[in-house]
Amino acid sequence: MLGMLFVKWLSTALVVVGVSLAVARLGPRLGGVLAGTPIVLGPGYFFMLREQPPAFVAEAALGSLHAMLATLTFCLGYVLLAGGFGASASVVLAALIWLPVAAAAATLPGGVTLGLAVFLLALLLARWLMRTLGLSRDTVSQALRWGDLLMRGSLAGIIVCLATVVLDSIAPAVSGIALSFPIGMLTIALTLHQRHGPGMARATLADTQLGMLSLVAFSAVMSVSAELLPPVLVFALALGASLLVSGLLWFLPRWLPITASRDGPGVP
Repeated sequence: MLGMLFVKWLSTALVVVGVSLAVARLGPRLGGVLAGTPIVLGPGYFFMLREQPPAFVAEAALGSLHAMLATLTFCLGYVLLAGGFGASASVVLAALIWLPVAAAAATLPGGVTLGLAVFLLALLLARWLMRTLGLSRDTVSQALRWGDLLMRGSLAGIIVCLATVVLDSIAPAVSGIALSFPIGMLTIALTLHQRHGPGMARATLADTQLGMLSLVAFSAVMSVSAELLPPVLVFALALGASLLVSGLLWFLPRWLPITASRDGPGVP
């Protein structure tokens, strides 16, 4: 039991830290795509598929899909708040906004189709609002705070352990919502804000809103296929759908940029 908990914690922490470092070098446009990949949902559902019955996984994934509305709100809240607050205050306040929105999203009726429709409508509104802000990616390079980054990766691992061990005794939807808490995006926002300034952090989190389509695809495919296919195939299909969406966004960048200034190849 303790050995499996350690594996869950360590694997999730390594994924979050690795992706956070990569985003810091890619710049807002491509960083937004990578930040929207299932860096926490992936490990979480990998273990859940091994430990829970298909019906549990399907309902949990639907809960994750509904919670994407809250994660979209987190990104939007951070972008707005970081224009006037510091890094820590911005992510804490955005996380506090996530909580009631996630609770409200959990009450949405219907299944995957309605969840997708509501998210896409909210995404269109969020993208319109982001474009009115005229964001730029002004940067101020500072030394990377490894201690902070490792701590946040560790917190992501704790969330996966909590959602797949403790909360699974309460309700599948609660477990799925917990896995959707944006600890990965929170880590990325703090890392970018502290190392490169609020300009690049805000631009990346704004572009992450569209990158979240990868998370939506992962959750939707997981929910639809969990009761129909073997667990290994379910995970492969969900991850494949997620990576396909990310790939499309990566190679069709005209869909993505919100930043006002030119987006270079990366940030040293």
